[in-house]
Amino acid sequence: MTTTQHPTPASARDTPTPERTDGPGAGFRGDLVGPEVAHVVARAGGPVRLGAGGAAPPGMARLGFGDGSGVGVPVWPDGATPSLLEEHQIAPMPVERAGEARRVLAACLKCCWTDLAADPWPGSPASLEFVLDTYRALIGRSDDLMRNWAVGALRRLHDSAWVVLSDGVVRLGPRVALWPVESFAQLKELVRRIPEPERDELTVVEEALAPLEGQAAQGAAEFDDLLTTYDERRRAELVAAYMAIEHAAEPVQEAKLAALRDPALRHTLSAMLGRRGRVLIQHRDRWTSGYDDHAAAEANRAAQEQATQEQAAQAVQTQGGNAQHGLGESERAVLTLILVHSVAIPRAEGSLPEDTWMSPHPTPVDELRRHTQLPVGEIEAALRVLRHAGLVGQVKAGEEAGGYVPGPQFHRLTPGARRRLQEELILAAGPHTPLAAAVRAKRSA
Repeated sequence: MTTTQHPTPASARDTPTPERTDGPGAGFRGDLVGPEVAHVVARAGGPVRLGAGGAAPPGMARLGFGDGSGVGVPVWPDGATPSLLEEHQIAPMPVERAGEARRVLAACLKCCWTDLAADPWPGSPASLEFVLDTYRALIGRSDDLMRNWAVGALRRLHDSAWVVLSDGVVRLGPRVALWPVESFAQLKELVRRIPEPERDELTVVEEALAPLEGQAAQGAAEFDDLLTTYDERRRAELVAAYMAIEHAAEPVQEAKLAALRDPALRHTLSAMLGRRGRVLIQHRDRWTSGYDDHAAAEANRAAQEQATQEQAAQAVQTQGGNAQHGLGESERAVLTLILVHSVAIPRAEGSLPEDTWMSPHPTPVDELRRHTQLPVGEIEAALRVLRHAGLVGQVKAGEEAGGYVPGPQFHRLTPGARRRLQEELILAAGPHTPLAAAVRAKRSA
């Protein structure tokens, strides 16, 4: 979905958060930490919460609520979008049922953007059933399978903060506020062409919803001091390289982008990434980006401190969000099993190189069910979250049994993160082995 002219789901984050009742990063105060940490949390967990009067970190837009608080949403440099990847023939992160997500997002826009004279965000709340009716009118089908696909697409859009799904009510999410003004005319024409559903809209009680002012204030300029020293062509090359390595599914070939070939431009690119808690990662003649180890550790520490100091459960109830960032217990359990069966065991058997976390050996779903006490529904939900985050990929059944393998996000591990993950895998796969004892002794020291 990153080939359109405006932002689309699943291209903004490396890791997911569990389902929420409001904006993804709503439990974390982004104005209480440094900008690098705020950007790390926003990439991992979605838009971050801002207190009353709290300014958006550099590189974020502030979306204001009626009570003076708001959320910070990362913006892209120079107004670029991931559609730049298409221009350079670079594959973006895959989106599960991308066509379905596009159509469902269009139905949400039809229902929630009721005043076309105003900006799309924040729009008006609409009932879930009205959105589904609009979706049925759009596609011309009303069978149960289409409904299930639409609900799944709504969940993915919610996880990506393109919509907010709460108690049967749908609103446009904070990322919609980032749509460029230049795209409004095209979006209005799209909304006008979508047919009206047969059933009238249900009344939505707005008292239970957080009041939205619809104010979007741009944060401080983030990269201007780095980019103004270059002419227009070099600046465009830097922005293109930044978008490519941040949003491409696989490491980008150095030959494709001038800013990756030129050491001076690559140094500036590294500085741009550093301001968002990211680093350049090289795979021979290919490049990608990942979390800076120090910034990631600071983000984890700050999240834990805020959860303790502000009583996370109360904050969730007040803000309608979720203070937890990263994977839940069931997602971590399923991911660990996939790493054990697709990486650790083949590596121990000598059929997988030691320096890779990508694997051609899929873990069948039956294997996951056999080695965990999680209910089947919880396993499927965990796999959905992991697929959406790019942490696992699905191999379809063919001549050999299908299953799940580590996803493209494992390209983004820094050397330090690879070592830590290797140790965790040793502890998970063989907790009573001498290697595991050595890892525990090293950590205790």
